[in-house]
Amino acid sequence: MILLRRELAAGLGGPDRDAVLAALQSAIELEHSTIPPYLYALYSLTPGTNKAIAEIIESVVIEEMLHLTLAANVLNALGGSPALDRPEVIPRYPGPLPGSVESGLVVGLVPCSLELVGEVFMRIEEPEDPLRFPGGRAEDAETITIGEFYTRIKQSIVALGDGAFVPGPRNQIGPERMNHAVVVTGVASASRAIDTIVEQGEGTAASPGEVVGSDYAHYYRFAEIVHGHRLIPNPDAGPGAPPDQRYIYAGDPVTFDPAGVRAVPINPTLAGYPAGSLAFLTCRTFNYAYTNMLKVLHTTLNGAPDRLTDAIGLMMSLKQQAKDMATGTITGGVPVGPSFEYQPVNG
Repeated sequence: MILLRRELAAGLGGPDRDAVLAALQSAIELEHSTIPPYLYALYSLTPGTNKAIAEIIESVVIEEMLHLTLAANVLNALGGSPALDRPEVIPRYPGPLPGSVESGLVVGLVPCSLELVGEVFMRIEEPEDPLRFPGGRAEDAETITIGEFYTRIKQSIVALGDGAFVPGPRNQIGPERMNHAVVVTGVASASRAIDTIVEQGEGTAASPGEVVGSDYAHYYRFAEIVHGHRLIPNPDAGPGAPPDQRYIYAGDPVTFDPAGVRAVPINPTLAGYPAGSLAFLTCRTFNYAYTNMLKVLHTTLNGAPDRLTDAIGLMMSLKQQAKDMATGTITGGVPVGPSFEYQPVNG
């Protein structure tokens, strides 16, 4: 699991509005930081192979975008302004995720593998006390999780009360634009938004399932990849069985085929490609489009919800660029990986 720096939660738990606003911006940056590593693994998979794994990773990415939006909705409802158009929002890979301790988990841009999913992705999403189902492997639990960070934010919002919220709804992305988005106008809706983020990522103490949606929480979805089977209700568990005996990794196969992973580089950087080469130029163009997408998303979350369509269009364009880079079709046959760096000018 990720260990967060203590100062990230400074002032949380009580009615400190500035602390809540700062923590929500940190949450936005943390949610965003998981998306490039997940996408890099996804784009390394050859279409037609590893289909179940690709579906799992893509489903998690979509919900990470939802979590970013929900954190922004809460921040906007409290009178803040989410920031996504500045270079410090984009972490450097490999490295710790925003807010995590330097000695903690190192996250990079790496082709898909069972080791990556089990040792990095599952640790990103790991709850404080994960349910250990039959067929699963044991892992050491540590002490501080993303879920606990959100719990402290929620406690502060409850302490602040409804009076801390601006008349609204203010700069909100609702469910008509994004599935399961929560329009935040007060303590109750803010709490519901935060609960959605935590439970989609970690599940609950009694169940691996999401409270919102019909899938399992991210941690258990990634575990399906590692264990090679879908998680299903345990047919041998009685009505009084403890939570960790109610499910089992024994459903449909989730098969990993290493031959279906493209040979994209590990932790690429723009500077690492020869200047002027096709690899350099395509990576720079991707980074420019990626930075543009973040700027449009910033505008969307700061009072222009109609621009969400533009942001999604840019995301689809990025997906195609990354796939073309991974296949080498636009780089002279050499697989190239995007570096997800801040690039405000293309040239």
